[in-house]
Amino acid sequence: MPKYDIVLLTDSRFVVNHPPDQYADNVVLEDQLLFDAIKQRGLQVHKTNWDNPDFNWASAKCVMIRTTWDIYDDGKFEQFQAWLERVKDQTQLINDYATIRWNVDKHYLKDLDACGIKIPPTIFIPQGDSRSLEEIVQSSGWANPILKPAISGGGRHTYKLDDRKLTEVSKVFGELIQNESMLLQEFQHNVVEKGELTLMVFDGQYSHAVLKKAKPGDFRVQDDFGGTVHAYEPSPEEIAFAQRVVSVCSPIPLQARVDFIWDNEGELCVSELELIEPELWFRNKKGSAEVCVEGITRRYF
Repeated sequence: MPKYDIVLLTDSRFVVNHPPDQYADNVVLEDQLLFDAIKQRGLQVHKTNWDNPDFNWASAKCVMIRTTWDIYDDGKFEQFQAWLERVKDQTQLINDYATIRWNVDKHYLKDLDACGIKIPPTIFIPQGDSRSLEEIVQSSGWANPILKPAISGGGRHTYKLDDRKLTEVSKVFGELIQNESMLLQEFQHNVVEKGELTLMVFDGQYSHAVLKKAKPGDFRVQDDFGGTVHAYEPSPEEIAFAQRVVSVCSPIPLQARVDFIWDNEGELCVSELELIEPELWFRNKKGSAEVCVEGITRRYF
């Protein structure tokens, strides 16, 4: 019998003696709220870093990937992929292995589009593409498009390409495209004025929401770049949209975060669907960690 019912996974920086800053405090608080909610259910819970070489993964019935936000650091992603391959047969991953593999690459947006879920107009640039960035941007016909890697997190190598930035980023693009695929997306102006909506969905059901806004003069809503998070009560239409996005996934993910914006026509479209290690803002909605745990117990216990 496994020693633990659930093991929560984090980044090694946040296991003990975490850095004394607001970012780290929030990470630790998020994990603690979920940890406590699981414990209150009478389940045996433990927390460790995903790359802990001394942990026996078979000692856990379930392993829930939570605040593993170092996996996109230089050199770490290949290590994370290898870890996934080892662990998938030793324990139950939350979300499941197939979902993680699908969601790790932003080509999943193609699949959402094929299911009738609106996404920003996107050009998928394959690894090794011989065209220059200038050629690709010119062929798109878009003013100030967004360039980003297909596999990334936290805004890594995400650029808004005005004429000056296009020249500046061209060399970087030439180096990146040799090793990874990229996305070019039409810039959606409403993200600057209205922000990006984030709805948390547990076991297919809406839980709570926040609104993320970029700092003045920027378009990136992540707090890494000065973005801010605000309380938000979504409309029935917005809740239905988020739940519909999650409903096209098979199987339905236990933890999901749907990020969406109003596009240039004023319609809702998905910017990201986070199913691996989404920030879930438990700290912003009392009782939301308990709602998440209800889903876990229904499905796995």
